[in-house]
Amino acid sequence: MGLLPCAPMRLSDFDYELPNELIARYPPGERRGSRLLDVGARIRDRQFSELPELLRANDLLVFNDSRVIPARLYGHKASGGRVEVLIERVESDTVAVAHIRASKPPKPGSKLLIDGVDDIEVIVRDRAGALYTLEFATPILPLLERSGEIPLPPYLERAAEPADRERYQTIYAREPGAVAAPTAGLHFDAAMLAETLAMGVQHAWVTLHVGAGTFQSLRAENVAENRLHSERVRLGQDVCDAVAACRSAGGRVIAVGTTSVRALESAAAGGELRAFHGETDLFILPGFKFHCVDAMLTNFHLPQSSLLMLVAAFAGTRRVLRAYRHAVQERYRFFSYGDVMLLTPDEKS
Repeated sequence: MGLLPCAPMRLSDFDYELPNELIARYPPGERRGSRLLDVGARIRDRQFSELPELLRANDLLVFNDSRVIPARLYGHKASGGRVEVLIERVESDTVAVAHIRASKPPKPGSKLLIDGVDDIEVIVRDRAGALYTLEFATPILPLLERSGEIPLPPYLERAAEPADRERYQTIYAREPGAVAAPTAGLHFDAAMLAETLAMGVQHAWVTLHVGAGTFQSLRAENVAENRLHSERVRLGQDVCDAVAACRSAGGRVIAVGTTSVRALESAAAGGELRAFHGETDLFILPGFKFHCVDAMLTNFHLPQSSLLMLVAAFAGTRRVLRAYRHAVQERYRFFSYGDVMLLTPDEKS
């Protein structure tokens, strides 16, 4: 008798109920002030400041050093009418791909004027789906630093404030290009980084620039029918060497955030970790075979999101949703400015 085909995974398989008041709309008073949900053989409630107690010498923490750019700009059409521009990625010194919100979509060839000390002219060169190719009359990154706004996630339901320029950024961010923070790294302060190094934990750095697509909902109820946005990854030979040294010394590769997981597993898609510089649209779902990651630090993610599916693939769907229910019951803070989890693989999944 043949095996019955597995039922397709549904969006509803990755749902949970979250009271609105548990969404963290502001960061804690200090970076290490978050709680940590330790999801190992048992679920334990801890503080993030206890993380060193859960690490051991020769472990390797892999961080994403992507830096969030102030990617939201405001302006108006040369013909009139307000516009909001959200840079998706900077392609060159003066060319970017962006989302545009306006009462009427601008046409290719039209001009936009960005608010600032002097209105900066932007030409709409092309449109492909929801994304526009824009050519700026001035270098983009300095313009963003001068006139842009940090693009906070929409679920925070508030405008960016001056403090967000520092707090919606890891302390080790150095490669500009992301429009969303690798939020698991927001909990680390300089003292925590130094403490882990002093105890023999190694550090490695990848770069994955998160795009605005990370906040877009998956539309198809059959999960496998969805496709993810593409994101840029840089993972050098130094990371490959660090992973090999960690394995040789009996340590664990601990990814700080789903972005670090995605970078590592994209670079190991052939079964062996190799230096990688390019695009990834890797969609990690339950059943995925992980090649690099032994443990993961990650914030709590939105219901039915691709990031929750990645975490479920790593630690087991039932186990993760049970941990989320526990977090709701214990009043953990959710999403980008919220608390964090430490996850190990589910050997039974």
